[in-house]
Amino acid sequence: MTDMIAVIGLGYVGLPLTITLANHYRVIGYDSNEAKITKLHAGIDYTDEVGAGALINSSAQFTHSSAEIEAANIYIVTVPTPVHADKTPDLNPLINASQLIGPYLRVGDMVIYESTVYPGTTEEVCVPILERTSRLYLNEGFSVGYCPERINPGDKAHTVTTISRVISASNPEALTKVTAIYQHVTSGELHVAPSIKVAEASKVIENAQRDVNIAFVNELAIAFHYMGIDTQDVLDAANTKWNFLNFKPGLVGGHCISIDPYYFIYKAEQLGYHSQLLASARMINQQMANFVTQAIIKQALKANKGLPIDRIGILGVTFKENCADLRNSKVFDIIEALKDYNIDVLVHDPIADPLLVERDYQLKLASLDHFKACDGIVVAVGHQFYRDDLTASDLKGMLKTDRHLVFDLKSIYPKADFEAQDLKMWRI
Repeated sequence: MTDMIAVIGLGYVGLPLTITLANHYRVIGYDSNEAKITKLHAGIDYTDEVGAGALINSSAQFTHSSAEIEAANIYIVTVPTPVHADKTPDLNPLINASQLIGPYLRVGDMVIYESTVYPGTTEEVCVPILERTSRLYLNEGFSVGYCPERINPGDKAHTVTTISRVISASNPEALTKVTAIYQHVTSGELHVAPSIKVAEASKVIENAQRDVNIAFVNELAIAFHYMGIDTQDVLDAANTKWNFLNFKPGLVGGHCISIDPYYFIYKAEQLGYHSQLLASARMINQQMANFVTQAIIKQALKANKGLPIDRIGILGVTFKENCADLRNSKVFDIIEALKDYNIDVLVHDPIADPLLVERDYQLKLASLDHFKACDGIVVAVGHQFYRDDLTASDLKGMLKTDRHLVFDLKSIYPKADFEAQDLKMWRI
């Protein structure tokens, strides 16, 4: 029988994977969100990762009907793994996906998980659900594999078809099949982890490491602010040493770096170990939006000589540059905090979907034409559009005639450009 693959979850990870797999297999892409499926059938790529042409020309089928995945014999789970309000893992999407698949499993089928989890989740949480709902047993009736996703939204260089992947499986035969599948997916290296737990752990620490490194420079930035030192000037000097790690300070949001460390912290604490370094890094990065907000207000009040701040313009709301993903963007924290001070906030983003911004954050994006008579401009996201199409002179034109304050949170403009326009620049 020719393999048929069902990809469960068609987000930034699942959709590119589905399109790629469809070049080699019969593929069904499933998502419970009917609106997403309607867009895919219309050739609309809501992820900006594959493009309308790839959707229209793909042989992949897209469905929101769970009954249609029964035809598959390989299931790949690419659902998100967020955290609850108390920062503990929210495994509900993963549990729901496992409950969805279980009743359709037949002898010889395989389930591969790509979602980021703490070590042990696949075998301790997902497998029991599959066994109970399928009435089959692991390695007797079905097998499981694990290949953690490494998609970087908006990154056109490191794509699903080129990146190296870590793979593991519950038995040697299953590993052979997982290897064959992902050899079709990527031209990158396939690293075989000795166990599923090791593969799970490797993924969760990748983003935790970045979180720690960014927390380090964020802590420096906070201290240098009070010392009256420009952080970027310090980093430029330190980067002249060959082994200095070139991380930048800033807001840490999104669905990976700001989430994954909590999975590690949770599992470690379950076993009686408090993860001091990762917990401290998370605390530092979580407070950056508040630090930036307070800096904006204090600098603006100082520039206004104590007069009220009427309007602040915000450029960029997505969680990272050149990417439409809004999930866990810390820019919204700054916007809400400024509104708490009864400040009128204008917001622009050339990439974000205005309908999603309004639906999820009750915020209407404004055109650049409306950016006038502001007390300050905050360049919050380093979109290429702002780098290429907005000059220091353009930013000055958005300010009141007697105001000269721009907050360049991503350090995308040279200081000399601001000095030439008699603008005061503040950056993290």
